[in-house]
Amino acid sequence: MPASTGSGAVTRSTLRQQIADALRDEVLAGRLKPGQEFTVKEIAEQYGVSATPVREALVDLSAQGLLDADQHRGFRVREYSVRDFRGMIEARSLVIDGMFHALADRRKGYLRPDDPLVAPALAGVRRRGEEAQRAACAGDLPVLIGYDLRFWRELSALFGNPYLADFLHRLRVQTWVCTVQHLCRPVELRGRLWSGHTELVDALTRHDTAAARAIVAAYDTHSLALVERLAAG
Repeated sequence: MPASTGSGAVTRSTLRQQIADALRDEVLAGRLKPGQEFTVKEIAEQYGVSATPVREALVDLSAQGLLDADQHRGFRVREYSVRDFRGMIEARSLVIDGMFHALADRRKGYLRPDDPLVAPALAGVRRRGEEAQRAACAGDLPVLIGYDLRFWRELSALFGNPYLADFLHRLRVQTWVCTVQHLCRPVELRGRLWSGHTELVDALTRHDTAAARAIVAAYDTHSLALVERLAAG
């Protein structure tokens, strides 16, 4: 029946996304280690589901750069180097700079204070930033990652280009995965994590792109220095 076929397709698509999200969280939490190998069958048995949505989820994560596919051995968690991290930082910097450049063009009307949708949206982004800052100051990396990803996803969405927002989100997931992978031993992170989220929102609210660029540049420098120190042990 067409109705049941459609329902099945939606269910499978939802399950595929749920599995992909769960595995992404495992990688971000460091529970799936860099280079760790697994098969579709192993993941399907772990989650108690059929192989098809698992295979689709793993292919999705491979396309996002989190897994490497091996035709004969299944999948493995991609290992990121400091050089990879530098490339990610450069790429996300270019994307963010493009957002700020668009903000400076008043004709595009981004983040206009007279837009009734902008103020509550920015307030939501700022709340996410406040939570991220609290987690950063406490050195709580898992909580920071969750709020930081939401912060940037919601902020980039305000610029009206879903392709840009999706691309930036993927880059940010990859940079966090790389950071987590270099935390190969217990490290005291309290006070060592970037916490300038609300300052960035305030600068953008003022349309002060110079200040926003300076904040992001300092963030990039801080992030790279942290990963380089972690990699050096």
